[in-house]
Amino acid sequence: MKIRKNYHLMIIFFISISFVACNKDDDGTIAPDDFGIFKSINDTTAQMNGVISGNTPAHFNNLLIKYPNLKKINMLDCPGSEDDDANLKVSKRMHEVGIEFHLFSTSAIASGAVDMYVGGAKRTREQGSRIGVHSWSGGPGQPIATSYPVGHTVHLQYINYYISVGFTQKQAEDFYYFTINAAPAEDVHWMTEQEIETFNIVKQ
Repeated sequence: MKIRKNYHLMIIFFISISFVACNKDDDGTIAPDDFGIFKSINDTTAQMNGVISGNTPAHFNNLLIKYPNLKKINMLDCPGSEDDDANLKVSKRMHEVGIEFHLFSTSAIASGAVDMYVGGAKRTREQGSRIGVHSWSGGPGQPIATSYPVGHTVHLQYINYYISVGFTQKQAEDFYYFTINAAPAEDVHWMTEQEIETFNIVKQ
């Protein structure tokens, strides 16, 4: 499993896991009213706060079932994902149903949460919001993204995802290779305003 998260925020991950565990049915399945890191604001808007986990696709599905008119998600403090496969799965689903994302001036998203954000049908942000990127890792002691040469098949999962949510081939490759070279897996690079504009992160 490839991991894209800020290791400096590991404590948030463990808190998230504990929260999810406390909101499951006795048989271990996710309850219909369990939205995990999502919280409804009204019929069309929700907020997201926390680490994306393997349960996030089911949590989002629960949210969408209860609020079928959902259109917008405000991302608050979202440091990344501990399951890239689940993250790309739910992000594609969000793109398909036309979810829009917004970042407040106090919002901070990084790693896998950035992958989710760039899949938004519309992506807005306030000045002061932070967008962080870094390399993915196979886990402690395992190869990182930059261990593999440009063009290696291991990179395609992410490049193809970016293409599936509207990037051109060049845009997808340019952004992906920028992210994995911007910072090692245990660190994070906070994108500059120029970088955010260059890679078309915001979409009105």
